[in-house]
Amino acid sequence: MFNAEKPSLEELPSSAQLLKSTIIAAVSAVVILVTIVLPAEYGIDPTGVGRAIGLAEMGEIKTQLAEEAEADRMLDAAADEQSSLLGDFLGLFVGAAHAQEAETWRDEVTFTLAPGESAEWKLVMTEGQTAEYRMMVDGGRVNFDLHGHGSGQSVTYDRGRGSTGNEGEIVANFDGEHGWFWRNRDSSPVTVTVQVRGEYAEFRDAS
Repeated sequence: MFNAEKPSLEELPSSAQLLKSTIIAAVSAVVILVTIVLPAEYGIDPTGVGRAIGLAEMGEIKTQLAEEAEADRMLDAAADEQSSLLGDFLGLFVGAAHAQEAETWRDEVTFTLAPGESAEWKLVMTEGQTAEYRMMVDGGRVNFDLHGHGSGQSVTYDRGRGSTGNEGEIVANFDGEHGWFWRNRDSSPVTVTVQVRGEYAEFRDAS
């Protein structure tokens, strides 16, 4: 094995030489930064050398592309925010529409029937008038008879056995009272809700 000979003190660079080399390296780095890096990357060319050798144009293109990318990002963010606001507005609008639809029922009544108990509610209508209704039963089932009577006449519009709900319309065949008779045939209490709207003078308890 051969060992390299250690350099003599005379062969080592002096402090002055090291300082000189450091200064030269620092100046070279600054020159490269000013004449090449700044023009090529950022379009900054204080000496004019970068433009002379075509680097400044490259830097300007890069800067422009970066500005365009940032502008696109801001437009996308604004579009997302606008879309979110539009979605919130539409959500409020749809919610308001549903609320308005729920409020279009002219009258609503809710009552509870114990086992074997009955109830009767009627609309006061004249011949040819039309009323819409929705009946909902909670907690069980009911039997019902939808009929009308008045002016010496009577008519049955609909019947239900073990019903949990029903909806439709009544067209009065004559002047009089038109509505429902319910009876709870289950062994537990049931709650009945009836909503009505349309052409009628009154919705009243006829039990």
